[in-house]
Amino acid sequence: MTLSFPPFTTAVKWLLGINTVVYVLALLLRADPFSPPMSWFVLQPSAVTHGAVWQLVTYAFMHTAFWHWFGNMLALWMFGSQLEQTWGWRRFSELFGVSAIGAALVTIALAYAHVLGNPNTVTYGASGGVFGVMMAFGIMFAESEIMMFPFPFQIKAKYFIGVLVLIEVIFAIQSRGGGGANIAYVAHLGGLLFGWLYVKYAPRYGMLTGTSERMYGMRNSYYRWKRRRAAKKFQVYMRKQGRDVPYFDEYGNYRPPDGDKGDSGKKNPWVN
Repeated sequence: MTLSFPPFTTAVKWLLGINTVVYVLALLLRADPFSPPMSWFVLQPSAVTHGAVWQLVTYAFMHTAFWHWFGNMLALWMFGSQLEQTWGWRRFSELFGVSAIGAALVTIALAYAHVLGNPNTVTYGASGGVFGVMMAFGIMFAESEIMMFPFPFQIKAKYFIGVLVLIEVIFAIQSRGGGGANIAYVAHLGGLLFGWLYVKYAPRYGMLTGTSERMYGMRNSYYRWKRRRAAKKFQVYMRKQGRDVPYFDEYGNYRPPDGDKGDSGKKNPWVN
């Protein structure tokens, strides 16, 4: 058995850096999650529903306790670097963002349902995004073995994630009904859920790439429609002039008569 550390990849470095800067500022300002300016950026369901929608993102970069910050950053580095090396920084960043926002939405939904917590419960920290990354790692590298430091044994990633989900469910149930600020087990579960959904259902190259491809497809369909429309108008004009009506294919491209290969020497010099 060999012990090695993962590299600091691009997106992981940015996330570590942003979280660390915000954590240091919180220490210098002796920030209180219930008081400005930190209360503007932590997640409070009642505030979000009254317009503070930026909290769906900003809460994931807020930490006030050392071990909360250190544990999240360590897990992000250990699990995230391998994922980013495999997926690339764009898709990895998308996974973290989807998991963090998804965790916030789950927290808000359960808070208003009074199932776990209440609308005034304050949640902050990168745990939702980090747990989504851990879920993705457990799926993508299910057979990889994880060292359970400081314990001297290893466990496969898929079993580690299974145990993690069970523990979080138990802790979430035990902490329900609490108010104020506490360990956000609901956000952890939301991050795990959205991490699983992202791996299972997001496009192969990421949601942004898939959206861009669909947008380009819609744009190309629009241009083909414009060409077909222009071609029909031109055919009507030629017919009214008593001249030979040119032929256009279903995409609106001109097709010359057989034998006319055009200046390029090809049967169809107009290629789209």
